[in-house]
Amino acid sequence: MTSSSGASRRQVLAVAAAAATAPLLAGAPARAAEAKGPKTWDLTVLGTSDTHGNVYNWDYYKDAEYDDSRHNDVGVAKLATLVNQIRAERAGKATLVLDAGDTIQGTPLATYYAKQEPITVTGETHPMANAMNVLRYDAVTLGNHEFNYGLPLLAKWIEQLGFPALAANALNEKTGRPAYLPYVIKKVRLGGADSPTINVGILGLTNPGSAIWDKANVEGRLIFADMIETAAKWVPIMRERGADLVIISAHGGDSGTSSYGPELPIENPVALIAQQVPGIDAILFGHAHAEVVEKFVTNTVTGEQVLTAEPSKWGQRLTRMDFTVQKVRGRWKVLAKGATMLNTNTVVEDPAVLAAVRGQHTRTVDYVNTVVAQSSQELSAAESRYKDTPILDFINHVQTEVVTTALAGTAYAALPVLSIAAPFSRTAVFSQGDVRIRDVAGLYVFDNTLEAVVFTGAEVRAYLEYSAKYFRTLAVGAPVDPATISDPAVPDYNYDVISGLDYDIDISAPVGQRITRLVLPGIDTPVADDAQFVIAVNNYRRSGGGNFPGIVKTQVYNQQQEIRQLLIDWAQAKGVIDPADFFVPNWKLVREGVPVF
Repeated sequence: MTSSSGASRRQVLAVAAAAATAPLLAGAPARAAEAKGPKTWDLTVLGTSDTHGNVYNWDYYKDAEYDDSRHNDVGVAKLATLVNQIRAERAGKATLVLDAGDTIQGTPLATYYAKQEPITVTGETHPMANAMNVLRYDAVTLGNHEFNYGLPLLAKWIEQLGFPALAANALNEKTGRPAYLPYVIKKVRLGGADSPTINVGILGLTNPGSAIWDKANVEGRLIFADMIETAAKWVPIMRERGADLVIISAHGGDSGTSSYGPELPIENPVALIAQQVPGIDAILFGHAHAEVVEKFVTNTVTGEQVLTAEPSKWGQRLTRMDFTVQKVRGRWKVLAKGATMLNTNTVVEDPAVLAAVRGQHTRTVDYVNTVVAQSSQELSAAESRYKDTPILDFINHVQTEVVTTALAGTAYAALPVLSIAAPFSRTAVFSQGDVRIRDVAGLYVFDNTLEAVVFTGAEVRAYLEYSAKYFRTLAVGAPVDPATISDPAVPDYNYDVISGLDYDIDISAPVGQRITRLVLPGIDTPVADDAQFVIAVNNYRRSGGGNFPGIVKTQVYNQQQEIRQLLIDWAQAKGVIDPADFFVPNWKLVREGVPVF
């Protein structure tokens, strides 16, 4: 069970204080015991996660310094400044730096060196390797997004790192053995040259969801074992091999839930690992992009308190874990532990990191500012979650056109092509006039590829019903606020709209009974359950991402074309992005047939 962080920390510190001041002999004065007692030492572990290709404090989609409503900053350069400050503060004392994964995907900077000038072709050092090597990490865990660009690029990036990359539960499918380094045990000197050393074991656990999300890259090559079972296997081995302190760096949240079905191990098992696996001192975790400053979880086997923390995302936060240790009868004992969190908006960027990536950053900025077309009017994604908008239809139109062309002359050519898209961004906008690559990238922020499958009419309805759970249930007459219309448990990227059919979503009806009108366009004829359609969809969704029903099936189209690039290519070929060429309003929110907006 998880206890409140404040109370737990006070308990741990109280126990530590008592242990540190307890007399060695019964009846001995406390002061004498302090003088003769074993010395205590301290160790600091700094943690980052989900940096997602952010080095500079820069928003490539806006071509400006990054800023948000909370005035967060981003980037490894900011993290490096905090890390260097703490290293200076702790000069002569032990300080380790770890990362919990999702490193080489997420910004145009990362995409550029995977797609436009891939490091596997040029041999150039990846910008995230350049930045992280300057910061001098001790280890990084592979996140699920490390597999996005294929295993060769991942291998090249790992080769370029000056520190180990860990993933104990990513196994070679043929041998069943770890495909990557499972753990490291670092011999750390706790003070000056004559101080004792402690062996710190660091176990890396990656996310099993990669088997779904990057199926095209890992199928037949890697399998992903359960994170809990993997920890239970390796922690005792690490202890047997001399680890005095065991820290897990895990790319998975702590909710105990998954975004996919039961066919894979749990996506977010960190609290369960802490509860069920004895011998763990602390877990640095990521994946959920949450800000968990300090949370203690009681291990049900030993009763020990396991410290857990998650440092938000993109380099906005740095986790600091502090441990007080003492050698008792030849064995190291943790007397106290706790965590705090630092905000990177309190410091300037580290100049050495900036210098290491400056040329790559400049090339990326130049690339994303390339004009690809003119927009006839301003197109905004601000309302795309709850209104049919031209800018989302732009995605669906391109996807439909590409799949329709590709299937010409095949057995599927006579089937209507529908298309699925999600409102990935609330801030994307094509201003009237110049549309640049960064504008398209801001609309389609993921590196997905286009696929297609065949659906029946019944499967289309089931899919739309599942998607419609995105909305809160709002009775007829209840006020509707766009800011709160959606269920916060469902992210925007897990709400899909379909083009090619007309339908209504009744948000006053219960989940599962909301698609009150689903008709063929123009003739208002209800879609038959046995009707057949080709569905254009991204690879993430088709592989099972979001656990949508019916979509995990054999593709009828899959040419490994990146959707973002297809949008850019279409815009460049047309020269003008005009809603008159593609906007067909086909869905709306209603309550008992009355439009909500």
